[in-house]
Amino acid sequence: MSKKDFKKATDDLTNQQKPEEILETTDNLADVATAEEAESAEEVVEAEEIVAPDTAKELERVKDAYLHLMAEYDNYRKRTIKEKADLIKNGGEKTLVGLLPIIDDFERALDTVDKATDLAAVKEGVDLIYQKFIAFLTSNGVTAMTTVGEAFDPELHEAVALVPNPDEAQKGKIIDNLQTGYTLNDKVIRHAKVAVAD
Repeated sequence: MSKKDFKKATDDLTNQQKPEEILETTDNLADVATAEEAESAEEVVEAEEIVAPDTAKELERVKDAYLHLMAEYDNYRKRTIKEKADLIKNGGEKTLVGLLPIIDDFERALDTVDKATDLAAVKEGVDLIYQKFIAFLTSNGVTAMTTVGEAFDPELHEAVALVPNPDEAQKGKIIDNLQTGYTLNDKVIRHAKVAVAD
């Protein structure tokens, strides 16, 4: 019995019956409503029992899929950690392989130094190796800083000496480069050691 039917029945009774009869009738209607609710609850339980085997299979399938996914993720995580470790361990391989021809040139130069009679030729050979090495560094993003005549910048330079300078225009500028500074892709990897005019 719906609430609407229950209300209609109670309204009809109040118009026709005495208060004692109304109480008795409403008790009977409440018992009927409770019995109907109990029957609907039993139907829900029976429906759940009918669906339960399919739900158990579905639950087992989802559980297996979840465990499989977790195992795949764990394997992925372990593989990624190993790849990162290998990258850190062998990350400089390309750079080192690029340096090997320069080492070969130095070995040839050292072999010829003992036998060489022309000092200018030895100097020219060493200069060629130096230029090759600088070209290699430049190709890998390493560039030397130009400092002499520039204004002192503490983010790029390290002042190791203050030199008195009679020219006021030179005050605060770098007058000598004691050690070359280098940048790697615009990031300072070694500050230039400089002498600054006071």
